Amino acid sequence: MGAYALVVSQRGILGTVNSRLTGAPGTWALPGGGVDPDESPADAVLREIYEETGQEVVLDRVLSLESEHWVGRSLAGRLEDFHALRVVYGAICKTPSDPVVHDVGGSTERADWVPARAWRKLHWTNSSRNLLAQYARKLSRPISP
Repeated sequence: MGAYALVVSQRGILGTVNSRLTGAPGTWALPGGGVDPDESPADAVLREIYEETGQEVVLDRVLSLESEHWVGRSLAGRLEDFHALRVVYGAICKTPSDPVVHDVGGSTERADWVPARAWRKLHWTNSSRNLLAQYARKLSRPISP
């Protein structure tokens, strides 16, 4: 299970860039990741956002619950029957700063704030692009600090 967030602030939309350790290096994605044992999805996404970007956010609401199933080779080359379940939250960062990746050497190469009007110019993962197309305009209204 994974938990992700579409985070907005007065600086734009918070995005991460996948590292070479992922199946999609160089693509942009929404911050988030796996839910640890005995961790709620909400706690997991707050932890992941901080690890990947250094930002502290407030969760607003659940935007989407995604389910994907596929059979294929893992990055390690093993054949896997995989089912992904993702909870995607809307979130607000009231005090945005320059993003810093704290989980160095992980799945996130870098993070940045993307201006709300410019996100379409970047190469996003399919899931992130679909969520942004559906929700970015609704969530990107002016935010007061």
